[in-house]
Amino acid sequence: MSSFRTSRTRRVRLVSAAAGVVIAALSMSACKDGTGVDVTGAPVPASSSSSSSSSSDAPSAGAPEAGGASTSGGASGGTSGGSSGGSSGGSSGGSSAAKGSSVSTGTSGGTAAATGGSSAGKKAVSPVTCEGSNTKTVASPVNRPVNHMLLTVTNTGSKPCFLYYYPAVAFAGAQSAPPVIEDSQPQAVVTLEPGQSGYAGVTLSATDGSAEGGRTVKSLDVYFYGRDLDGGSVGKGAKPKLPAGGVYIDDSLKVTYWQQDMDDALMW
Repeated sequence: MSSFRTSRTRRVRLVSAAAGVVIAALSMSACKDGTGVDVTGAPVPASSSSSSSSSSDAPSAGAPEAGGASTSGGASGGTSGGSSGGSSGGSSGGSSAAKGSSVSTGTSGGTAAATGGSSAGKKAVSPVTCEGSNTKTVASPVNRPVNHMLLTVTNTGSKPCFLYYYPAVAFAGAQSAPPVIEDSQPQAVVTLEPGQSGYAGVTLSATDGSAEGGRTVKSLDVYFYGRDLDGGSVGKGAKPKLPAGGVYIDDSLKVTYWQQDMDDALMW
């Protein structure tokens, strides 16, 4: 009896163990088919066909994911922003610099305006006639040639002046102006810029003493002719000083034309 029970009990255990094996096998099959749960009760992964279908709807590699979109967008935005900002900033800077250089033409414009003003300031001024009020006259006796005196007229005005013809000299007691040496006539009228000087020579007396009317004089007046010689002297006369002892003159007294050069005035 006890052996029967023992055998029965063994059979039941064997049956129970076999049933457990069957259930376990069925559970594993169910897991593989995607129709059940695993022994831990966790959700079973989708089948390969489901997985394949899901993978076809997944974003392609390199595309931003939902969670990382802002990060990726931020990075590319930062990159493109920095790049375009730097680029346009550089370009703008370059453009501005270029424009800045072209603005310097304003300086050229300013320089041109200044040049124009300068040219206008240098506009030709019409010369006037040289006479006592715009010149200074100096009378200087010279050693060579002998018995000669040099008249130097300097333009003290602000405009050029013309020294027409020759000086009309009048020594004390003279009744008329002495004659001119015709051969001394220059090719053009002597023109004096402000500060420049012109010259005339005066033959005071004959070197051999052959002339008459010799005398010593202590004062001299010099007058200036205008464009019209027949119109007589113009403007104010000059009164240059003579040496303290005066100068000796006679009837051979004569003058040269006004000269631009001192040597030309003393060669006659």
